[in-house]
Amino acid sequence: MMSLSPSLGSPYTWLRELKSEERGLYLIHLLLTCANHVAAGSLENTNIALEQISHLASPDGDTMQRIAAYFTEALADRILKTWPGLHKALNSTRIVMVSEEILVRKLFFELFPFLKAAFVLTNQAIVEAMEGEKMVHIIDLNATEPAQWIALLQVLSARPEGPPHLRITGIHQQKEILDQMAYRLTEEAEKLDIPFQFNLVVSKLENLDFDKLRVKTGEALAISSILQLHSLLTLDDEALRRRSPLLSKVSNGTHLQRVLPMNQSTLGDLLEKDMINNGYSPSPDSATSSLASSTASRSMESFLNALWSLSPKVMVVTEQDSNHNGSTLMERLLEALYSYAALFDCLESTVSRTSLERLKVEKMLFGEEIKNIIACEGAERKERHEKLDKWLQRLDLSGFGNVHLSYYGMFQARRLLQSYGCEGYKMREENGCVVICWQDRSLFSVSAWRSRNFCPYGIDYSSRSV
Repeated sequence: MMSLSPSLGSPYTWLRELKSEERGLYLIHLLLTCANHVAAGSLENTNIALEQISHLASPDGDTMQRIAAYFTEALADRILKTWPGLHKALNSTRIVMVSEEILVRKLFFELFPFLKAAFVLTNQAIVEAMEGEKMVHIIDLNATEPAQWIALLQVLSARPEGPPHLRITGIHQQKEILDQMAYRLTEEAEKLDIPFQFNLVVSKLENLDFDKLRVKTGEALAISSILQLHSLLTLDDEALRRRSPLLSKVSNGTHLQRVLPMNQSTLGDLLEKDMINNGYSPSPDSATSSLASSTASRSMESFLNALWSLSPKVMVVTEQDSNHNGSTLMERLLEALYSYAALFDCLESTVSRTSLERLKVEKMLFGEEIKNIIACEGAERKERHEKLDKWLQRLDLSGFGNVHLSYYGMFQARRLLQSYGCEGYKMREENGCVVICWQDRSLFSVSAWRSRNFCPYGIDYSSRSV
């Protein structure tokens, strides 16, 4: 076991002499040890670990140095929250500009093929479900990227029977983003001579008024959810904690059960090596996470039931394929190390270390997600990513039947991944759904659904009006 004794002295010059793999192993060890001290509420030991990490971590270094920098920031933020006044003072002037959010999402879209592949699969599923329909209505639960619907407009314009009348309802909490979407899509529809309407709904997903969706009788309805549904698990967690004392008792526990394989030759190997040597192991199916995921609560249940009541011909759901919704800090930290290790490795393999665009995505997107997963609890914790099998169970219970993604859609998505010229991007089919990977690590899932003709959870929707 490596010592964290402060007697090593500052500035720990011996740390700088470590080779890359040794440094990576030691950083993982320090992060796990630091997380245990944070979970125990030990400021003194946390400070010692953070000081050592600071001599090795760097936001512009190699993959492990970069990822350690953001996990360190998240752990420091969590321990600071035990002094609410101090934490609020340090963050009181923090401002997130809408323009910065748009920029970083655009950079993620451009640097990685994941969303592009999800758009291809989503659009193909919609095109197939809407064959022959004359009135098509699409509800976009996160209307931020016009490229998806511009591509769909182009496909619909080439239909042998002619394009349908298309209406897209875009939902987002920032009107500026919706206005940009409306302008771009209306412009494209006019070029292609497609009858088109864009309906803006300015709202957070959890506060959505379904009447504003204006679903009409005679429309063929499609729903697209890109990386959105997991945020609704926040309110589920709050309700579950009130009902289950067990979760409160184990919220800072460190008992973990088994090792997840990660067959890649970079950071994954280092994670495996250190965790096996030191007795750590991630546990996506631990008792507490299963309890949290399997217990139904009103927010997610009611939202999915409301979607079901709209009777969509197809609903396509894209989610992060990771287990970042565990009830304990250590559980989430281990799972997040695996997932973000893969994302950081993507950039290490495809983008220069000096790239400003890479730094922005790592800091403004991944760094903020890591901080939310590690430093936040309760209603603050929005990044509650779960694995595909949990979504399959949840959507099935809500009255949706799985629709297998077509071979042609998978072929298009696989061809797109191959166009990036990097062998690390992979895709596999699971029970008619698609999982998009970096090496052997699954990162995003895409699944298609339609309403089955019975009421979920015994709820009577016979009087619904659409």
